[in-house]
Amino acid sequence: MTTVLTGAPSLPALLARGAVLSAFKRPRPDAEFPRTRLVLPGVRVDLARLAAYERVCGFATGDDALPLPYPHVLGFPLAMRLMSERAFPLPLLGLVHTSIEVTRHTAMPATGAYDVGVHVDRLAAHRRGTEAVVVTEVRSGGDVVWESTSRYLARHRTHGTDTAAPTPPAEEPKPLPQVAEWRIAGDVGRRYGAASGDRNPIHLHPLTARLFGFPRAIAHGMWTVARCLAAHGTADAVRARADFRAPVLLPATVTYAAEGGRFELRGGDDRVHVRGEVYPLAS
Repeated sequence: MTTVLTGAPSLPALLARGAVLSAFKRPRPDAEFPRTRLVLPGVRVDLARLAAYERVCGFATGDDALPLPYPHVLGFPLAMRLMSERAFPLPLLGLVHTSIEVTRHTAMPATGAYDVGVHVDRLAAHRRGTEAVVVTEVRSGGDVVWESTSRYLARHRTHGTDTAAPTPPAEEPKPLPQVAEWRIAGDVGRRYGAASGDRNPIHLHPLTARLFGFPRAIAHGMWTVARCLAAHGTADAVRARADFRAPVLLPATVTYAAEGGRFELRGGDDRVHVRGEVYPLAS
């Protein structure tokens, strides 16, 4: 079923509703979930917010093209509406964005109009709980120009449902060569939240982050991957993937490392925060 919206949902209201309902959720990979596809047609980018996003993420400003990860911002309110519904079985509070894969088929003018669609594709068992697989599609003139698949993990006991023999941990790849060292200010969560609309309290202030078990505010995962992609550079037709491995506590000093199509963001103790790859699509 497809539901066509007339305006973007309010993120603060959705976060509040999801927070209230979280206590009543019982996540499991075989649970039912909303099958609705939400579509918001004719979306136009707020150029002032885009410029703020570009500045905080390190992209060049003023180009008539959307940065590769920016359409995630357009689809995020729709994803939040789905994940804050009573029928969605995973609690919104505590959901962890574990990975994202993005494909852009062509350059996307910042002044264009786009139809944004989001749906929950499936739930998947994870060794630490249950993941929701959320798909976003952005269309222009009826053609898909950008699409992404995000995984959001709800941690819970698996009750021994995984009967397969445990998989030996994969050997960590050799660290990539350092390209740059970045000092990340303590207010980057507030700045990215203002530009993206994602004002989750874990990103905004140490006091609100402590309510959720973090000693300090943490950077948005989508900010970390956007900052890496801004440094790496991307072709017009491109695919990128990123795995979020560990939160970045703010403020922080991190190392951006890259080689070929691979990149990673490491902490001072060489702990990997983000690991990903980016490569052009075959013409």
